[in-house]
Amino acid sequence: MALLEVNNITVIFAGLRALSAVCFEVNAGQICAVIGPNGAGKSTLFNVITGYATPTEGNVFFNGRSVIGRSPHAIASAGVRRTFQNGGVFGEMTVLENVLTGLDQLTPSRPLELLFNFPRSVNAERSAVREARSMLEFMGLAEHADKVTGDLSSGQQRMVEITRAIAARARLLLLDEPAVGLSVIERERLATVLRNLASEGIAVLLIEHQIDLVMDVSDRIVVLNYGEVIAEDTPEKIRSHEAVLEAYLGHT
Repeated sequence: MALLEVNNITVIFAGLRALSAVCFEVNAGQICAVIGPNGAGKSTLFNVITGYATPTEGNVFFNGRSVIGRSPHAIASAGVRRTFQNGGVFGEMTVLENVLTGLDQLTPSRPLELLFNFPRSVNAERSAVREARSMLEFMGLAEHADKVTGDLSSGQQRMVEITRAIAARARLLLLDEPAVGLSVIERERLATVLRNLASEGIAVLLIEHQIDLVMDVSDRIVVLNYGEVIAEDTPEKIRSHEAVLEAYLGHT
């Protein structure tokens, strides 16, 4: 059974068909990219999967259970995490504190217990800090742990956001244009991180305009155009797909 199943998703906003009968699956440990021109429906698709939009028709299953009608918080708690196109870090907090917010649901402590130094809560908080620092090491951000996030470059802030999502132990990670603002070296690091995540069984659904990155890391690619899937295949097949070249790359 696929970890994520998107079945005939159609979304109509005020008469405009944003998505039309979209179907595809993503398995655990698989990297699947969703590409297409601006306005093709990619972000709308992400919003449906994560509970920020309700489809007109169709269903989405995560781990065999429908997510339609569930809140974004409930879907995130079930193991689906995402980043956003315009970023979403807390600029006034340190890098470490940002990552700790992603671990909040995994830390069974209460403010009053911490105030009075209850051993259970103190130990849980210390464990969370160790976990957060370990994740920052994994992402190559350990040296920035105690820096204010707003002082970092846009690319580094993007990596902090991804780290926070990963830290929550997501089983499915949705990344909306994660390479925006990243340098060549940072994109190479991102590619390595994505492969490492997949090797640990995490499924990654990726919206990205950096075609070289998409072709390098993806197992499957879904191509949207005007809200419809016009191709779904391996990077090798997509690279030479006539409809994709015409609609997305602008030539045949």
